[in-house]
Amino acid sequence: MELLGIDIGGSGTKGAIVNTETGDLITERHRIPTPQPSTPDAVAQTVKELVEHFEWKGAVGCSFPAVMIDGKCYTAGNISPLWIGTQVDKLFSETCGGLPFYIANDADLAGVAEIALGAGRDKQGIVIMITVGTGLGSGMFQDGKLVPNTELGHIFHPNGEIIERFAADSARKREGLKTREWAKRFDFFLQHLVRVFSPHLFIIGGGISKKFDKFKDVFTVDVPIEVAQFKNNAGIIGAAMYAKQCDNA
Repeated sequence: MELLGIDIGGSGTKGAIVNTETGDLITERHRIPTPQPSTPDAVAQTVKELVEHFEWKGAVGCSFPAVMIDGKCYTAGNISPLWIGTQVDKLFSETCGGLPFYIANDADLAGVAEIALGAGRDKQGIVIMITVGTGLGSGMFQDGKLVPNTELGHIFHPNGEIIERFAADSARKREGLKTREWAKRFDFFLQHLVRVFSPHLFIIGGGISKKFDKFKDVFTVDVPIEVAQFKNNAGIIGAAMYAKQCDNA
């Protein structure tokens, strides 16, 4: 089955038509910068532009950088606070001529793709997917089943800030850190997660995952770490798979 998946990020909104059985992108990925400020109406127009780019007429899956429950937004970490309380599926549907939208947390959906078809396939125990970008997204799975909306990037660092301000890729760029300097910060984050959750596997996604070989020896956690098989496309693929699941329910 082929469905459109859209991944909304703090800096870019990306989409492609996906084969939901294999995870293959049927089209080239198309990216549009996320509007700044990323207000609901502005982002909805970007989503509409993507839908029109692909001339898409069916159900749409969308990964969104916030806590999402039944299509409604409850947090706003790297997007406009105007999103809080917005029924996002309804907004996007109305903006896109009534197409059905199925929306969930971005890292959760990236994890859905990796657990079903990628680096987490057939893995038991606790698997934590971390997407590294503007923030630190997280998707947690117990024996292949999603524990939604964990938001582990919002635990607090000892300096009093949420830890994604210290260890996300945006912190590396903002502070001009070398990749290996940043990796030490990320290792600190992983060490904390190991102490709290005792995971069996970490899966690292997001744009920084393409550079994994340059810093993997920095990590000191005694837990296997794998790069997301779908790398920065995992959110798009997981969104399409989620739409298939919801549309067939």
